[in-house]
Order: sequence, then C-alpha cells, then structure tokens
Amino acid sequence: MKNRRDFLKTAATGALVLGGAETMGLQALAASEVPAGKAHVVVARDAAVHGANGQLDEKRVLDLLDRAVATWTGKDKPAEGWKRILGKDLGPDKVIGLKTNGLGGKGISTHAVLAMAVAERLQQVGIKAGNIVIWDRNQRDLEACGFTIQTDKSKVRCYGSDMAGYEEKPESFGAAVNVLLSKILTRECDMVIGLPILKDHSMAGVTFAMKNMYGVVQKPFELHAGGCNPCVADLNAIAVVRQKVRFTIGDALSSVYDGGPGFKPERLWQPNALIVGEDRVAVDHTAWQMLERKRAEVGMGTFEAAGRPPRYIATAADAAHGLGTNDPNRIHLAEV
Repeated sequence: MKNRRDFLKTAATGALVLGGAETMGLQALAASEVPAGKAHVVVARDAAVHGANGQLDEKRVLDLLDRAVATWTGKDKPAEGWKRILGKDLGPDKVIGLKTNGLGGKGISTHAVLAMAVAERLQQVGIKAGNIVIWDRNQRDLEACGFTIQTDKSKVRCYGSDMAGYEEKPESFGAAVNVLLSKILTRECDMVIGLPILKDHSMAGVTFAMKNMYGVVQKPFELHAGGCNPCVADLNAIAVVRQKVRFTIGDALSSVYDGGPGFKPERLWQPNALIVGEDRVAVDHTAWQMLERKRAEVGMGTFEAAGRPPRYIATAADAAHGLGTNDPNRIHLAEV
C-alpha cells in the first residue's frame, strides 16, 4: 500500500486497498441503542496515537477513524459505515469536500494524516479519487496542514477558495451575515465533511465545527463582532451551508486550550481524540466541554470567567436557526 505521506502528492485513480480487512472486528454501537430524538456524538480516543517521537501513527489514526465511524453508524465494517454517512451522496459521480482548517499554522492545523485516512475510506466505497476535494481558504492554510496543491482530476484534489473563486451574489441570514461563498462549496461539492481542528479562540471562546465555516467566505474578518455571535450561527444557517455541510469528523488529536486560534506551544495539549457527529451544534457543545475540563485541570478559569463564552452555540440551537441541540439531555454521547 502506498505510504500515506505521499498520498496527496501522487494519489492514483480508484479505490485503495486498506489493510485488506473487509471487517475490522469492531464493537459497533447498535443504532437501536441511540435514544430517539437525541443527537448522537462520538468521542473516540487512543492515548497511543502519537508515537514516541511525537508524530502521529498513521495506522492508529486510521484505526481510530474506523472505531469512531463504527460507533456512530452501528456498522462494524468500515465500508458499511461510510455508506451510512454518505447516504444519497454515495456514488462515483458525487463530489465530496473535506473542509480543513490551517489558519493556526503548522503547529495547530487539521492533521493531513486524518484527511488522508478519510480520503482513502471514501475511495474504498466508490468515490472517485478526483471527486474528493480537500480544501480551505487558501494555499497557505492547506500547506500549513501538510498538503500539496493538486488540481489533477485523476487524483485526490487539494486547493483553496482563492484558486476557485467566490460567488458574485452574496448570501445572507439575519442582519449580521451577508457574504460571498466559495465556489468549491456552491458549485463543486455535493456534500462537505468538516475536518476542523479543536482550538481556543480569543474572541469566540471555542472554534470547531461551526466556526470552521468561516473558511468558506471571502471576508471572514467581517464576522467577528460580539464574540462571533450571532455570525457563526447565521453563517451556518445559510441554506447551502446548512444543506451541504452534513457531517463532522473533528480533529482533537492535538489542541490549544488557551491563546488560540494561533499556535501557542506552551498551551498545546493532545486529547488524542476524534469528535464525530451529524449535529454540528451538539458536536460543538461536546468540544466546548472538553476544553472547559482541560482548562479546569490546569487551574484556568472558565470561558465565561475569561469574558468569551461561545454564545453562538446556544444561538445556533435556538428556534430561529434550528441547527441542532446544545441541551446535554438531548445529546447521546458515546466515548470509546
């Protein structure tokens, strides 16, 4: 099998053979075990996913991804789990976008090995290599994650919105958000899977699934007033964002619990986890609580005490936005 470090540079057409295993022998959570009406969120952890040299172990990342998907879908076989996630967007002519986040620079960006693992699994279930688009705002952010720009349609593609361009007609929701959206989102992708990196944010408190969508607009700097509230919620409520961005495989393999969204090595932390779910609000609520626990562990105050609670999470859950739930009683959290 091709070394994953070279995958995005030379990814060939067609599905890759992944370890030769049709079934991983995983203990999947049966769908019937998730109570009706509850948002299902999975936090999958592997304390050994970082090797002795501090680098991610590629096989363990793939195994962790499989475990997270198996638990969320109730399917032991990775291929069956991905079929469940893709649903109507399963097929060789469907284009699947993987929205990464490299704004924080090399030290705290979506890990390329995770995106590579997702791209491999997508090919295994029949998505053409060239119909997988790994993307972010620009070339710099993608290179910070460790990617190489690739536009060859016979291979997994990787390029920024700065190359694809933005729509000329703005989209809006509420009074605060009136934005030009990336053509990668509006014209290329049938479905987008968010691959955000878990970080503290100096204004919004927390940046994860929903705030990762700031990378799909031309001028995200215009959306930061009021601690990014209601702008994060409003942006995600725009019809094309709501409809196309339907799943999150959140990268909590590494994180910064303070001083973000840039890289602060003295605040670097390795949760060694993936946070997976369909409900973007429930995913963000889960990520927020993870950061709160870490801050408490190191003797820091809450985000509320710091004057920057992520209020946009509750806004996204309100009746006007209806993007999901932030009520812990309506979130089914599986930790594996």
